[in-house]
Amino acid sequence: MKIVFVGPTVPDAPERAGAAFAIRPPAMQGDILRAIRAGATIIGLVDGNFERVAPVWHKEILFALSEGVQVFGAASMGALRAAECAAFGMVGIGEIYRQYAAGELADDSDVALLHAPAELGYAPLTVPLVNVRATLARLRQGGSITAADAARIEAAAGQIFYKRRTWAAIVADADLPADGDRVALAARLQQEMVDQKRADALALFDAVRAQPNERRGERPGWAFHSTTMWKVLLNQPET
Repeated sequence: MKIVFVGPTVPDAPERAGAAFAIRPPAMQGDILRAIRAGATIIGLVDGNFERVAPVWHKEILFALSEGVQVFGAASMGALRAAECAAFGMVGIGEIYRQYAAGELADDSDVALLHAPAELGYAPLTVPLVNVRATLARLRQGGSITAADAARIEAAAGQIFYKRRTWAAIVADADLPADGDRVALAARLQQEMVDQKRADALALFDAVRAQPNERRGERPGWAFHSTTMWKVLLNQPET
């Protein structure tokens, strides 16, 4: 069984996945372990919960890899964990993963956004910094925004808490010329936004789809250590 944990990065994930793999909500601590126990052969991690619950634990990922389960990460929490666990065999995918792995990104908040609940399809309500930067880079390359204005907009975005980081709020806070039409600029940025998180997640979907639906026979060249804290998680009753 192939499983991908995803929510606001690809709100239409069930339609995108079809019958190729199962979609699960954004992961929190214990979810990857439960997926392994349920028979997962391939796990894709895109979105994860982190604020009111414990986030996906690295130890879960290492346990999955030690059991022959391939684990892919991209776009959001998945890109972070892939950069942190690449040395152990987790496979990172996409530009955001590359930036974390290269040390160009370091802060978890660069991929954070506010989104609607599951009942409303996890619709994104704010803009993550990685998408702000990707959008500004493309507009600069196309010549439709100056490097100076792009820098001012990016600086403003970086100062706004992720739960209120909309294009309107970013443009309102940016140190831009007073004679500019900020409403029109915010609308243009929204319309031309580069959704780098979604692009990376869809690349992960393709990678998961392409893998055989089986666990690897060979085990990694390192030993999984069952620590006291791991045993606590392992022995928690299923809910």
